[in-house]
Amino acid sequence: MFAMSLSVSPWISGTFALSTSSSSSVSSSFNLSDFHFSVSSGARVACRAHYASKDLKFVLHHALDDSGIDTAHAKVARDGFCSEIKKLSDIERETSICINRGVDLGKAALFIAAEDDSLISHSSVPLPVDSFIERLDDLSMDYCSHYSSAFRASPEVFLETLDRYLYVNKAFRRTNANLSEPQALYLHSVLTHRSGSAALLSLIYSEILKMLRLWGLLDFDVEIFFPHDSHSLPRGYHKLKSKESDQPHIMTSQSLLVEMLKILKDAFWPFQHDNTKSLFLRAAHAANCIDSSNTATESGFELASAKAAQHRMERGVWTSVQFGDMRRALSACERLILLETDLTELRDYSILLYHCGFYEESLQYLKLYKDLESSSTERRLSKSPSNLEEDAVEKLMVRLNLILMEEGWGGSTYRSFLANNSEPW
Repeated sequence: MFAMSLSVSPWISGTFALSTSSSSSVSSSFNLSDFHFSVSSGARVACRAHYASKDLKFVLHHALDDSGIDTAHAKVARDGFCSEIKKLSDIERETSICINRGVDLGKAALFIAAEDDSLISHSSVPLPVDSFIERLDDLSMDYCSHYSSAFRASPEVFLETLDRYLYVNKAFRRTNANLSEPQALYLHSVLTHRSGSAALLSLIYSEILKMLRLWGLLDFDVEIFFPHDSHSLPRGYHKLKSKESDQPHIMTSQSLLVEMLKILKDAFWPFQHDNTKSLFLRAAHAANCIDSSNTATESGFELASAKAAQHRMERGVWTSVQFGDMRRALSACERLILLETDLTELRDYSILLYHCGFYEESLQYLKLYKDLESSSTERRLSKSPSNLEEDAVEKLMVRLNLILMEEGWGGSTYRSFLANNSEPW
């Protein structure tokens, strides 16, 4: 672990609004010197921000509270998620989900679902996380009652019966997670509808293995093959017979959480036009932060989609079928930032805040991203953004500075669509 000194920008010094919980409305001091970078085995690099999470705050919950929307259940769920990821040591982050013991990945996934459920349903009753944990445990119990003889068989036969139990008897199937099939995006829905993404099916598979090992019924090393295609199912295999080509298909605790959250972020990103571009570039295009001379000729549909997305932002529409959901996109970004795995999450969060009218906070996150990304070591260790993305970041930076200079940093003249209770239905 080594610390890096970074020049403090005048836009960053003083207070910085970040939080794992929005229960506090008080800004806290945030120093760039608190950021450290750690290099883990396997040439994987994690940007680690060491800060007192109880003193930091994000925007989403606080903004919704100010608009009169009760976020009590969402805050409890976020706190639950944070309590789980706090157990992610550097070693635990790179530990296979099959042998993970520090983080309860099932609970973490259900806390993600509970927060988003609260944000969109406004229900007075929280999602029953404990009940769905019991459903996970029941799957393991049910497997034991149907295939008790498999524990005396070879590892290959045992894993074949587990595959049969999960994908034939229980009829779990894989579906590509997107906004048209929301049941595939959250663990509680997958347990109910038995249809989900490869990441969530892998999680369910690993939870069954975890319980069987806990009960002393699993006496050999198992690994789960995570498929990178669009149709294969996650399946277990005897680790002693693994091949080198299996290595990229091993899902770690960190990579599973990131995969689940990136699926949510992608599905609910409010700018769904032109899937050939990154999420950031789509949002930058809607904000007119991309020079049209640097892009290929756009279709009328792409132009109309960008304009429609911006119009929804201005009207205060949070969500629209097939066109994303700003609340859940923001919550996914905030949780990805908490995982501290990719600096571009700061940049992506910043442009969403810009579209929401939180200009000061948007600039703070964008400046933090620039300061950290431009450090020589981090730039060498991470994948550099494209020229289009760099240009868009610079244009957004200039625009935010001009907006805030014009407003005199008053903080009261910005528009925030989150304060508008408009819904598309």
